[in-house]
Amino acid sequence: MDYPYSNFYALIQAQAKDRAKKVALFDGETKITYSDILYRADKLAATMADAGIGRGDKVALFLRNSPEFIYAVFAISKLGAVTVPVNTFLKGEELSYILEDSGSKLLIASMIHEKTVHVSRASALCHLTIWEGEMTHTDAYNIPFVEAISTTLEVGAVASGLDDIAVIVYTSGTTGKPKGAMLSYRNLLSNAESGRQAIDVRAKDRSIVFLPMFHSFTFTIAVMLFLYVGASIVIIRSLQPFSNIFKQVLTKKVTIFLGIPDVYTALARAKLPWYFMWFNRLRVFVSGAAALQPKTLDAISTKFKKTVLLEGYGLSEASPVVSVNRREKQKPGSVGPALAGYEIKIVDEAMVELPRGTVGDIITRGDNIMQGYLGRPEATAETIVGGWLLTGDMGYMDEEGFLFIVDRKKDLIISKGINIYPRELEEVIDRFASVQASAVIGVVDEKSGEIPIAYVELEEGCEALDEQTLRRYLREHLANYKIPRQIHTISELPKNATGKVLKRVLKEQLRTEKTA
Repeated sequence: MDYPYSNFYALIQAQAKDRAKKVALFDGETKITYSDILYRADKLAATMADAGIGRGDKVALFLRNSPEFIYAVFAISKLGAVTVPVNTFLKGEELSYILEDSGSKLLIASMIHEKTVHVSRASALCHLTIWEGEMTHTDAYNIPFVEAISTTLEVGAVASGLDDIAVIVYTSGTTGKPKGAMLSYRNLLSNAESGRQAIDVRAKDRSIVFLPMFHSFTFTIAVMLFLYVGASIVIIRSLQPFSNIFKQVLTKKVTIFLGIPDVYTALARAKLPWYFMWFNRLRVFVSGAAALQPKTLDAISTKFKKTVLLEGYGLSEASPVVSVNRREKQKPGSVGPALAGYEIKIVDEAMVELPRGTVGDIITRGDNIMQGYLGRPEATAETIVGGWLLTGDMGYMDEEGFLFIVDRKKDLIISKGINIYPRELEEVIDRFASVQASAVIGVVDEKSGEIPIAYVELEEGCEALDEQTLRRYLREHLANYKIPRQIHTISELPKNATGKVLKRVLKEQLRTEKTA
């Protein structure tokens, strides 16, 4: 597939030339044009270059949704450096791990996350921090973003190619620490182009971005895709108050709404005023990150008769979208056919393709497949086999090529569209005094999609678990969304002959207890 740009900086240069005065970003009442983005990206790039950032260097973004996030992405691209978007829900210990694992030289962070940054080892790991938001102090290690974009320095652009690494997104399977999925410009521009075709995004469209920009779905589809086609983005910095989202949809004339299942569940239940239903210009809803419940699909289609809801499927290692239903045809329960230029197969354990309608492992290939995991060649070899990405999910395809997800092969938990990795939680719980072993499972929750529940086996001689102290300990080491909603003490975790915990047994026991 051919692409009009070889990197992100070339993209914003072209758009600033062709659409200089067009509003690219709406930030509250502030309007930011394509030429504004280029100007500010150029200034930020000069500051970063003066700080020693160059080709291949990693720059971590610990930013809330903001225009600064977008300026940073293009500035980093200009220097031939690599963007490392970091989940802003993480705690200091988790942030430190990603900064160290990625080898990030520079951190760009929002002041609202100052406490997390300062309790992390950011000052020891990164040469400099650029702060977005009002600062109370500055020193040699910290500079305000406003100063970073007011520099008079100039720096030339590095000619990055399609196969250069553009972004490292941290993700993981069910064991070990998060892994950095290395995504090239080809990977991400491929997903933008194929997404454009599938969703039918046009230059006159406007998206609303309230999901966090660090999320791969938001980054590629809600942000980069819309700038790729020369469209406009309405930035929502905070979900509170939630009513502001509907206000912005109406006043900014949003046409494409991208969300996750719990947002659509809330939207289906919301009592929206008649004038919103009458005057909104929404033509497409796009849902990603987790499966929509059938009742939500029905409620949205009934409520918004002129707006089509497209459910898709993907994973960070695929940049991230693999398939999506089409405007011209959707199938309930399906996540649609593969995007243009991509392939999906259902195979058995021997990688032999199975007949249509047969459940098996989902594998995929195309220009969107990551280059590999940073510093983890063995994990890469286990995940990409013969050019095919092993998704770890199970499903089947019908005769028309529509994909249906049946189950996740891995134990990954998805809560409100964000991945939770059981083994990471278990490693923290197991370090707590009096805990012999633990197991974390995900259970279906109507509000969040899934929630984590922990089972704890106590050390011999310990009669009771101090749950309050354990929860305080977990809050010190884990993001709040990762903390198990329930903690059950169990005499002995069910295990197989090799000592592996049988989580399916725990899930079955929980189902039995609920129906008893």
